[in-house]
Amino acid sequence: MSALATGGIVFVCVFGGALLGLFMHRLLPDHHTSSDTKDVVKLGMGLLATMAALVLSLLIASAKGSYDTQSREVTQLAANIAIVDRALAYYGPEAKDIRDNLRRSMGLIVEQMWPTDASRRAELDPASTKAEGLYEQLQALSPQTEAQRSLKAEALRVAVEFAQTRSLLFAQRGSSIPLPFLVILIFWVAVIFVSFGLFAPRNATVIVALLVCALSVSCAIFLILELDQPFQGFIQVSSAPLRSALARLGQ
Repeated sequence: MSALATGGIVFVCVFGGALLGLFMHRLLPDHHTSSDTKDVVKLGMGLLATMAALVLSLLIASAKGSYDTQSREVTQLAANIAIVDRALAYYGPEAKDIRDNLRRSMGLIVEQMWPTDASRRAELDPASTKAEGLYEQLQALSPQTEAQRSLKAEALRVAVEFAQTRSLLFAQRGSSIPLPFLVILIFWVAVIFVSFGLFAPRNATVIVALLVCALSVSCAIFLILELDQPFQGFIQVSSAPLRSALARLGQ
């Protein structure tokens, strides 16, 4: 399910809870709406609101950490590929075929990670491109001088780091947000909004305020889910580092 659809479900649950509270207010006997009852409910909802805030902050921190980690890994990919290309350029004309293949492979990687067709999902599997054959091509080089041997060793080292980073991106493709956390959080917030509606006066100002608050909570959940899937949706890891490195390959 997309983050937008989940955010919509959260909004319906939360705002629906507020409307349910407003409806229940009419059914409650007078002694259930006394000041003592309100105080007890407020204490309980205060505890619940504190727990919900802690879980919400934990989920935001987890999603933001996952997004930042994968963004750094994409930047590292761009740096590694640029280093390999420069090493091969200094190696000499013998490495021209490898550089050409590297440029083609990088173009395919960028297209698969950020497809131009919006209906396609990002492909992070390292085996889906020919980039994994880079190591074998580098191994096949036969250096004639000490400088070439040094450049070959450096290119091999960076190529291994490149493969490791791509494997990390593939391994991290799943969600870092535990589903039970999300379900429990939505339940808590819905209960809190029921309590808001339960003792609130029924007028347009209250309904609009509850509507805005419910929308804010659903936007927070939407933001968490978007950050947790950085290669799809509205908030994506920037492809600029890899595209910039691709533009300079072979020069």
